[in-house]
Amino acid sequence: MPPKKRARVSQTADSGKGDNGETVSSKSKAAAKSGPKKKSSESPQYCHWLMKSEPESRFENGIDVKFGIEDLKASPDQTNCWDGVRNYQARNFMRQMKEGQLAFFYHSNCKEPGIAGIIKIVKESYVDHTQFDKKDVHYDASSKPDNPKWSMVDVQYQRMLKRFLPLSELKKYHLQHQAEGGPLKDMALFTRARLSVQPLTTEEFDFVLSLEDEEPL
Repeated sequence: MPPKKRARVSQTADSGKGDNGETVSSKSKAAAKSGPKKKSSESPQYCHWLMKSEPESRFENGIDVKFGIEDLKASPDQTNCWDGVRNYQARNFMRQMKEGQLAFFYHSNCKEPGIAGIIKIVKESYVDHTQFDKKDVHYDASSKPDNPKWSMVDVQYQRMLKRFLPLSELKKYHLQHQAEGGPLKDMALFTRARLSVQPLTTEEFDFVLSLEDEEPL
């Protein structure tokens, strides 16, 4: 029997994973709502995301935690749950996610990390069952069924990017924008790098998406 596969992000981050005929162009706006928006003292509401998972095999307690975008694409209906997130901030971001919003699928903890494609949120946050499974690598003995700590969402494969966008290239833009001004100057991929689930502003999402049509920097 092949090893069980779970969504998982880089060891250096917290633990953590649509084609339905819908096309996603380089000028797509990801969701009907524009964002981010602020209401008084409430946290900003985002509508774009970056989600990290490991595309290369790595075993924990005999279970392969590998889950790359190709694994999502091969899932039934090209859909799977994004389980195993064990960081409160990353979990809270998932709880903000709305059905229909788009995210970048980011390959982490691998030879060449970077953005591989686009996925869509197809089910909003609900209880992550792996926290109660003693056989699961993401089991959390401190979490109780009547007061669960951890949530997950369902995501669906949309498409691969026209070209893979490596972390090294994105970092060049980040540093350039920090020095000269630009949409990636505060990108969470560099300012909150350890998070496996990260918010993106519409400006950040659109700029990164536009890079698939550009020559590598």
